[in-house]
Amino acid sequence: MTTGHADTTWDSLTRHWQELSDLGGVGAVLGWDQSTFLPPAAAEGRARQQALMAGIRHARATDAAYGTLLDAAQARSDWSPVQQRMLTVARREFEEATRFPAAFVQAFSQHTGESYSAWVEARPANDFGRMVPYLEKTLDLSLQAAAYFPEFASPMDYFIDQSDEGMTSEVVDRVFAELRAALVPLVEAVAQAPAPRTDFLLRLYPVAKQLQLGQRIALAYGYDTSRGRQDLTAHPFMTRVGDQDVRITTRVKENDLTEALYSTLHETGHALYEQGVAADLLGTPLGGGVSSGVHESQSRLWENLVGRSRAFWAAYFPMFRDAFPDQLADVTEDEMYHAVNAAQRSLIRTDADELTYNLHVITRYDLERDLLSGQLAVRDLAGAWHAAYQTNLGLHAPSDVDGVLQDVHWYGGGIGGAFQGYTLGNVLSAQFYAAAQQALPGLASDTARGEFTALHGWLREHVYAPGGTFKPAELVQRVTGEPMNVGPYLTYLRGKYMALYGLH
Repeated sequence: MTTGHADTTWDSLTRHWQELSDLGGVGAVLGWDQSTFLPPAAAEGRARQQALMAGIRHARATDAAYGTLLDAAQARSDWSPVQQRMLTVARREFEEATRFPAAFVQAFSQHTGESYSAWVEARPANDFGRMVPYLEKTLDLSLQAAAYFPEFASPMDYFIDQSDEGMTSEVVDRVFAELRAALVPLVEAVAQAPAPRTDFLLRLYPVAKQLQLGQRIALAYGYDTSRGRQDLTAHPFMTRVGDQDVRITTRVKENDLTEALYSTLHETGHALYEQGVAADLLGTPLGGGVSSGVHESQSRLWENLVGRSRAFWAAYFPMFRDAFPDQLADVTEDEMYHAVNAAQRSLIRTDADELTYNLHVITRYDLERDLLSGQLAVRDLAGAWHAAYQTNLGLHAPSDVDGVLQDVHWYGGGIGGAFQGYTLGNVLSAQFYAAAQQALPGLASDTARGEFTALHGWLREHVYAPGGTFKPAELVQRVTGEPMNVGPYLTYLRGKYMALYGLH
């Protein structure tokens, strides 16, 4: 950086950014507790607390004196490239925040807190009707939010840009069309092939041992529990609640060996990204993952490209067999590898295999787009969900529990831009992993020994440490040498599943 502590403008800015970060962390603690340990009767009070915190942070984010500081800083031209990027991102966030009235921010926050608490009760009761008025208000608030940014071609474009800077619905539509054209025939071919044995995955596996094994692998990946922890929740997530406090959650089923394992590995990937951001960026506008798609690429990379690989099971099958000797007595390493990669049409997005997963995302993306454009009413959403699943996956959920009520996103947040990042992340995961393989020729051998230091170090240096220093597209170009493209992802899927199912 070009200036020292004597530069009061920069010092004032960094103090303000740290304060905004800390206020965001307080809000994250409230949200984390709401999803893990909050007593049911405390839901109403928690929503009020969250609204209060959102209002306080919004007031600080839109403070006129802060705007004056940004003006003074941007009037100078002697900043380093990183400082310039900080100012650019800060200006963007300031201008966006100042468009939202404080009352709107608080109302939106309180509503989403109340909606989430209602969903926690409505989902197990299969009561979508209870959620209709909540979702109608969420949709109305989401459209109001987008209306503050008329420069975007559509509400969907605004929300996509919020998650993945520079991305548009036109680009997402093109990527989804290319994926759909390639994956539908491959899914059909796999569906016609003999299915691998999976019965042993559904035997009884003690919860405590499952959690212990997942934690052990997370630590091997590089997750630092001196700066984080894992707890149970209904819908797994990762959250940063402080500069050096990055937490993950998981969920576990006693009769499913894969639920907790792959939830843990997925959230660990997110956490490795956040824990890997350079320390001097923490508490600044660049102190986190650069986009939803890049973030998701890391959760999918560690969950799937590493955690479902043959090399991974060469390393960890003996450990699982030792932990569950009776349950896995008649199972081979090869059967385990095939079982955790079994592909079949299913109803639950978070349980979906790599091959069909994107059809779940595309379904939700299409429904979001139709809601935001007015082509679909909230009261008709459950029926539209069932129809879309019948078309895209040939399935009809027996109830709304495994249908429109299954994802928390619309019930604990807004409507728009929530899902496309998952598929963009899948695409980027293969692209980043291909670059890592080229840089680290012994990568598969490392994985087969349960050794992840080289891969974690390479990703930390090239993807994690920069935080938000580069725009998403710039980061992808720098790391992989090319723009985002679906080629490596489709090559990976075709090679893996054609071999698994003996296709030609």
